[in-house]
Amino acid sequence: MREEKITADRLAAFSDAVFAVIVTIMVLELKAPDQPAFSALGPLWPTAISYVVSYLFIAIIWINHHYLLRFAGPPTLRLIWINFAHLFMVSLLPFATAWIARTRLASSSVVFYAGLFVCIDIAYNMTAMLVAFVAPRLGFGLICCALVLHLRPEVRSSRP
Repeated sequence: MREEKITADRLAAFSDAVFAVIVTIMVLELKAPDQPAFSALGPLWPTAISYVVSYLFIAIIWINHHYLLRFAGPPTLRLIWINFAHLFMVSLLPFATAWIARTRLASSSVVFYAGLFVCIDIAYNMTAMLVAFVAPRLGFGLICCALVLHLRPEVRSSRP
């Protein structure tokens, strides 16, 4: 029985390490402006907004991942592979975040970003991906709104 706990803890520790690397890669993509004035930050708004949204999404994913692993029991090979697939999709967030920032929320980058969110969390972001084809900023706004739904991973109990 103790061996199962260690294995579950190792799965959680590995996942935590992957999340930490993902956030590190994302923050390394942030480039400071060359000018020593606050006005130089204005043109960086796509970078700032995409970073904040991606960081929030990763935080929410990690919180939910942590919460769900408490109920997983001894990890099976299937669970481990599902976890790897999930972490793979999350690992693409730094790329998608950088693309959105560099293209200033262009249609293709927002479609890819929303599509990645869909792969990670299909139930909440399908609409954002479809909207982003014709209205990329609205699609990005829908992504932001969907994050609010995940702020608390606990199962909500019905009222008496």
